[in-house]
Amino acid sequence: MSDSYLRFANRPVGKFLCSKLGLPIPPILARADDQPWQLVESIAFDKTSNALFSAIINTTLEKVICLSEEQRLNGLVFDGSGIKNSSELDALYQSISPRIKRLNRNAKIVLVGLNPKQLCDVAQRTAQRALVGFVKSLAKELGRKGITVNLIYANEGCKDELVAPLSFFCSKRNVYVTGQSINVAQTVGDIEPSNKPLSGKTALVTGATQGIGLAMAQTLRRDGATVIGLDIPAQQQALTSAMNTCDGEVLALDISQANAGEAIVNHLNGRCLDIIVHNAGITRDKTLSRMKPQQWQLLMKINLSGIEAVNQYLLAHDVIANNGRIIGVSSISGIGGNAGQTNYATAKAGVIGMVDALKVPLSEKGITINAVAPGFIETKMTAAVPFMPRQVARRACSLSQGGLPIDVAEAVALFASPSSQGLSGNVLRVCGQNIIGA
Repeated sequence: MSDSYLRFANRPVGKFLCSKLGLPIPPILARADDQPWQLVESIAFDKTSNALFSAIINTTLEKVICLSEEQRLNGLVFDGSGIKNSSELDALYQSISPRIKRLNRNAKIVLVGLNPKQLCDVAQRTAQRALVGFVKSLAKELGRKGITVNLIYANEGCKDELVAPLSFFCSKRNVYVTGQSINVAQTVGDIEPSNKPLSGKTALVTGATQGIGLAMAQTLRRDGATVIGLDIPAQQQALTSAMNTCDGEVLALDISQANAGEAIVNHLNGRCLDIIVHNAGITRDKTLSRMKPQQWQLLMKINLSGIEAVNQYLLAHDVIANNGRIIGVSSISGIGGNAGQTNYATAKAGVIGMVDALKVPLSEKGITINAVAPGFIETKMTAAVPFMPRQVARRACSLSQGGLPIDVAEAVALFASPSSQGLSGNVLRVCGQNIIGA
């Protein structure tokens, strides 16, 4: 459903009225075109050390510009890994503050720091953790211009592992992830970025008939994967039509049934899965005192228990390939909670727990596990929300609008990429910095 307020507020009369009334003016977001992997032009770069310099400069080299005082900027990358104590945080102000007025609308700001949990020195750990507050606050200040601000925390020794998250945050693939941090660990082996990174890979997307699931399937296919779309048997005809848009295979299956894992293996017929995206889910909203047992139990079975069972079966039968990708779909409700959604929030928080619990065991096979946590995304489901609550939900983020299914799909594609081997155990909010759980 289109956002009529966004269109009105960006017309001359609308801008005038909204300004006078103190109403938000949502920015027009510039999403990726035919070259989604291309970085934005005119990126300024600054550093506090040489620790991560080579990886950053190799990623952004062709887009880095001379730091003249007049040059307009579409991006700013700041390597803060050299900040060792609170006094040195002044470098943030000195580097970024003078350049804010030179930033174009929809610009990208990325900070790179060292993962505080990996540091032993108290002063350094304190200063590096402070970067989170800087990023979250600056994202709220600049969201009205469609500017995203994000933080990459790298373990010491990381080099090429930075390429995937840095390329994502510095491209038009990301317009709705802002005020967030992502952790990158050092890996073994070479990482080679590609415009078709998933060529030769097989990906399974559950709940793939429409909305976010369909966008995920189409985006993974765009990046070269063979896609298998899964949905309940009642949706088989619609699923077939949806998969025709991305040359995908159809698997009509209830993910919550006891033999779902076995049915997936039978469909694969000897193939391994390189990527599995657990997108299937339902809502059964009621306050807890009015919630019927079946509303709790059915949602838990589909949104969490079914995912766990399928993972266990596929892993036990070595169906997920070495260096494979498991991607869950959580929600900002699972992070911050939501009235009337105790069942849904519990299940989505459980997805986060699953990611955290499986990160280390899966690393032995090079399998990564991450999750995306969407906020208010414009789908048929959110279009059914009553008018006023829908408007409130749209404006309750730094970008003053809902996201699109493609925004979630691009985050999934980031985690699915072979160059994202250093990303595991992350939960990335795709919510425009929604106030829930902020």
